Amino acid sequence: MPRGSEELTNARKEEIIHACARLYETMSFREITIKEIGKETSFTRTSIYNYFQTKEEIFLALFQQEYELWTGDLEELLRTNETFTGEGFAEAVAHTLEKRERLLKLMAMNHYDMEANSRMENLVEFKIAYKRSIEAVTRCLDKFFPEMTEKEQTDFIYAFYPFMFGIYPYTVVTAKQKEAMETAEIAYPRFSIYNLTCSFLKKLLSHS
Repeated sequence: MPRGSEELTNARKEEIIHACARLYETMSFREITIKEIGKETSFTRTSIYNYFQTKEEIFLALFQQEYELWTGDLEELLRTNETFTGEGFAEAVAHTLEKRERLLKLMAMNHYDMEANSRMENLVEFKIAYKRSIEAVTRCLDKFFPEMTEKEQTDFIYAFYPFMFGIYPYTVVTAKQKEAMETAEIAYPRFSIYNLTCSFLKKLLSHS
């Protein structure tokens, strides 16, 4: 770790993470390299290794940041004075995910690669952010659905989180994928993140 203040270290980490995020808007995980990320920062490419040892660690830090932002959205829900019905809650949570397309993309793409090629301390920090998102969802269920049992809450979590891993591939389709589906004569209804999430949560809550 380079010498300097904690503020400087954190600022440089943030710059690297933001550079990765910008590239991820137009490039794939495989196309993005440490060299490409370095070109987007204000310091030398080799300096990146003082903060992250692999590109997977950078992506994992971006993934962690996205979980933290989503948790913040959920905590914003908790601060409201509204009393949600199942339908209203489904719509509210769907709106939080609608803003987090990058989180859903990271969930669906190369998750195992990121975790496998990151140091344990980075992986633990990521898992803490993941855990806090689960805790925020659980607090929402406690507040808006106090009649739910602990088992029903657990069942909700273990249905909702795996579902989230599939949202991105079903809502963002490349031209090549679309052409292949049309050639294979697969009927493909166009879903949005909001509509797919809202529909699933309504069904999930109706069975709780």
